[in-house]
Amino acid sequence: MNTALKHWKEAATVILTAGTRCRPAVDSLKRSKVPSPLSCSKSELPHKSVFDYEVLLLKRSGKSGFMPNAYVFPGGLADCSDFSSDWLETFQSFRHSPNFGLGVVKQSPETRPPIFATDRVKLGSPIPGEVAFRICAVRETFEESGVLLVVPKNEEHSIVNSLNQSGDSNIPPSLTRITELWDTRELAKWRSLVIENPFNFIRMCKELDCIPNIWAMHEWGNWLTPTGVYGKERRYDTAFFICCLQETPHTVQDEKEIVHFKWSTPSEVLQRYQARELWIAPPQFYDLGRMCQFPQLQDLHNFARIRALEGCEQWLPVRLVSADCYISLLPGDGLYPSKMDRSGRSDVNLSTEKSFKELQQESSVLHRIVNFDLYTSSVHVNITPKYKHLLPIGAAQDCSSKCKSQL
Repeated sequence: MNTALKHWKEAATVILTAGTRCRPAVDSLKRSKVPSPLSCSKSELPHKSVFDYEVLLLKRSGKSGFMPNAYVFPGGLADCSDFSSDWLETFQSFRHSPNFGLGVVKQSPETRPPIFATDRVKLGSPIPGEVAFRICAVRETFEESGVLLVVPKNEEHSIVNSLNQSGDSNIPPSLTRITELWDTRELAKWRSLVIENPFNFIRMCKELDCIPNIWAMHEWGNWLTPTGVYGKERRYDTAFFICCLQETPHTVQDEKEIVHFKWSTPSEVLQRYQARELWIAPPQFYDLGRMCQFPQLQDLHNFARIRALEGCEQWLPVRLVSADCYISLLPGDGLYPSKMDRSGRSDVNLSTEKSFKELQQESSVLHRIVNFDLYTSSVHVNITPKYKHLLPIGAAQDCSSKCKSQL
């Protein structure tokens, strides 16, 4: 972890999805009416019945100092244990492969987000950032939900072989399966120990003879907490990954930071949010809209796996307060500052007396999340996503714009 950062704290999260066709619904969110067919309107999302998977959301405690009561993806702060040299023994068979078998992204080092581009050797760790933040995501997911994303050590040769075949387009990539070699009491014991001290996660992997399944984690994005919104001590530089499981695993909550969990389809979450029945933050709102492009889990998995090697863009939303709404400007928007202070030292928020309608009419290039209140949000975008990524379904567009959309 980069202890030199003064204004941001490094973190990792995973968008955890799981197939549902072979089992009954698990705490599935309910919907009052059937929506219209697929379209670009924010109110017309795909019906839950078209999805063969659900995504895990965890409700933060109302006492939390950061986004209380919000439903979030599992994840949390990186710990020095995630970068410990002790992991070298665990990943012995993969040490001579690029990024421990994860491969090398096509994105140039100059445009790579610092959370991935930073030379961790210079910071005293032999563990590449791409590996360490995946370890962090696995550990935090275990702590917060009890879902343990590991593979038995005796399967490492199979992993090596599958990585060698990953470039063969004739071999369809399989969905990730959860290993169930340990009983719930054994895992509960270790979970308590890991929550108490993250270094116990290294101990656990050694004693259970398993490896964090970093290869199931596909790079998805990188969000920075906006300045001046959640307080000076609540700003995070978060690596987003996505993982696709064959079926829904046994899930719990820690009753401390996390008070409830839900497995639900992406469209159900967005519909419940619109109905003011739960609250999600802008990254969840945007990424769940992206996932609605893929109702079939295998398609989402195939896309995420291939796209991950393109890299990703670091997004620091800039808050623009207007006369009748507040807007989160994202990179590429015509109003996004050309020179950004990404150090976190200064507040980069903006304000205007213009209305939403005036701002939309004056803007020819859009990439923004518009909020009229906490639950009335919409994505407005007409740019082409970088690194072969997706735009959200339901994104509103300015039809007068000359820019092309890929919705």
